[in-house]
Amino acid sequence: MRNGVMRADMTVEMEPSLTRGHAVWRKAATVRGALTLLVGGSVLAACGSSSTGATTLAPTATPTPVCTGTTTNPGYSNGLATVAGQATTLSGAGSTFVAPMMSVWTKAYATSNSVQVAYSSVGSGAGIAQLQANTVDFGDSDAFMKDSDIAKAKGGPVVQIPLVQAPVVVAYNLPGIASGLKFDGNTLGKIFSGGITMWNDPAIKALNPGITLPSTPIAIAHRSDGSGTTNIFTDFLTQTSPAWVTALGGSTTSVGKTVAWPVGIGGKGNDGVSAIISQTPGGFGYVELDYAIAQHQTYGDVENKAGKFIEPCEQTAANATVGITSYPADLRVDIVNESSNPEAYPITGLTWALVYQNQTKAAVAAGLVNFLSWVLTKGQDLTGSVNYTPLGPTLQALCIAQLKKITVNGTPVSP
Repeated sequence: MRNGVMRADMTVEMEPSLTRGHAVWRKAATVRGALTLLVGGSVLAACGSSSTGATTLAPTATPTPVCTGTTTNPGYSNGLATVAGQATTLSGAGSTFVAPMMSVWTKAYATSNSVQVAYSSVGSGAGIAQLQANTVDFGDSDAFMKDSDIAKAKGGPVVQIPLVQAPVVVAYNLPGIASGLKFDGNTLGKIFSGGITMWNDPAIKALNPGITLPSTPIAIAHRSDGSGTTNIFTDFLTQTSPAWVTALGGSTTSVGKTVAWPVGIGGKGNDGVSAIISQTPGGFGYVELDYAIAQHQTYGDVENKAGKFIEPCEQTAANATVGITSYPADLRVDIVNESSNPEAYPITGLTWALVYQNQTKAAVAAGLVNFLSWVLTKGQDLTGSVNYTPLGPTLQALCIAQLKKITVNGTPVSP
């Protein structure tokens, strides 16, 4: 259960935190702020909400109905047949957005298949760079590789495979104010471009009648590294905030893994931004949902295309692909603010595994196909334990088909 939601047949170690007026039960191994998280040999440091390391529970708020209840694991069984002769170790690097999920996957896969997958959460930009340099077996990015990125890849064409989707939330540090402050896209754009600097600005107050907002400066936290999370967030701002686009010099420079932030303090990785928010009175930034929950942070509801303010959770992130009936053959698709579903959370993104199409080592190729097939089937049933959303059936089937494009010396790894 997370955000009041328990997956059917889900068994996890539990410990509680409070963000929406009820216990948010999370897998203990992934809770930061009290523990550390080992991902492929790299440690994501635990960051408390104060310099003393004490963890402060966020004020409570009532969860919206769509984010309560019981969800069912997808139970996908359309994985590829296991390829013999696989490598027993694989290396990957990239997105911090997916790092908590990847930690769960790699641990479970090692237990069930005796294959060690070492994943370094270095950020999407660095993950792409490591794949381009051919120093890892796979990369991962929350922004798909463009043609110009692929042209720099030493190993040739790249197969890009969505693995999971999740919301990027706007988290804030305002003592005494619960989760659920409302934000629209243009107001967020004005805040992150420096046009709104105080928490009691009339624009924020107008969206939140009845809430007494403090006369506290807004302390922006953003990413300092090349980030797919930044790409998702600035994609949303570019679509919804003319003020943001103007401040950043146009729509070609207002979105990307890196942008010229007009204001704020940079943090490395989702964990770095989360730490800045927790440690800074008036702090405000964007992180993947699990990082906010792990730090007991409060976070806002964001207006979607239907004009509704939506709480980020597994169900509303799932709704972000409702209505998308066709996907490009290479699965380079933008789902940010695309769905017209009235219960869709608009700042929802995908993360892509990045794999060379033409592999040169048969054992590594077999290992990659087997691992990613497992992630896309059994691994999807583990997503709720760390606040991620499984792929919908249409997209999941297309992702399985992507794996069939991987070859060794021109011969498909999985016929």
